[in-house]
Amino acid sequence: MPPRLLKLSNRPSLLVMILLIMVSATWTTALGAESVSSTPDIAVDHGAAVTNTEKDEKGLPQKAVEIGRVFGFPITNSMLVSWIAALGLIVFAQLATRKMQQVPRGAQNFLEWLVESLYGFLEGILGPHLVKRTFWFFATVFIFILCANWVGLIPGAGAIGWGHVTPHGFNIDRPWFRGANADVNMTLAMALIFFACWIYWALRELGPIGFLKEQFAPKGESTGLLRIVMTVVFFAVGCLEVISILFRPVSLSFRLYGNTFAGENMLETMVHLVPGFGWLLPVPFYFLELLVGVIQALVFMLLTAVFTLLICQTHGEKTESAH
Repeated sequence: MPPRLLKLSNRPSLLVMILLIMVSATWTTALGAESVSSTPDIAVDHGAAVTNTEKDEKGLPQKAVEIGRVFGFPITNSMLVSWIAALGLIVFAQLATRKMQQVPRGAQNFLEWLVESLYGFLEGILGPHLVKRTFWFFATVFIFILCANWVGLIPGAGAIGWGHVTPHGFNIDRPWFRGANADVNMTLAMALIFFACWIYWALRELGPIGFLKEQFAPKGESTGLLRIVMTVVFFAVGCLEVISILFRPVSLSFRLYGNTFAGENMLETMVHLVPGFGWLLPVPFYFLELLVGVIQALVFMLLTAVFTLLICQTHGEKTESAH
């Protein structure tokens, strides 16, 4: 059995990370649902024209729909899908590592292949030193995003939910299921978790003083007036870099949300485009969205890994040269 997988099976890093994503996404989604439900009268005051426009609107709504409350806590359809994806991963990981064998088979073999492939891929990017400390996060994010994207593509999931009977049939008003990453609260939660981990890894690798030097101190050797000029220039560049760092969670969250939301809207459009062929037209696009789900999970993992490498690579290069 590969030693890295044995180490991962002894530490519940995957389960802890998935639970952390679940709690963070649930909290941010609940706050969003509370803010929407706390101002119901504002939408009514816009008049009947706005109401009719919302009713005639086709496609996936931009905001997740509240499908119920538990002890006053709002539950949305995207929150439910994120729970299903997370619980599915937890159950699979427990079953795959329950009876570890020297010659892996079935679920254990697939999990070992997945872990070994991701580890080797990230090791080529981050290096052996940094990947040992950060692999648990990047692997978990990739697997969770991929699973959540694919769970949201299950055919017929959007046809289950609360609704009402119309002369043309049963109309679904509040579907129970919506792609987890088609909710910006979910993607923002993952981006904020990465931002917190990024700060921790940077401080651990460089220290507080080294972190500030990496952002603001001049690089290279210079003396005299040139040293003063370079100090001012690098300080200004450091300020711009700080602004860029603060916007990274926003760009990460909206990139994943926008691509997932657009894909689900495209599938919804294909279903209603030609009456009578709603079962056939989306089929090619389903395969496309399966591929997009893999690409988006990979892009999120790669961007977060590169952001981490940019701040920690100096220390990693010194460590490798010392050894």
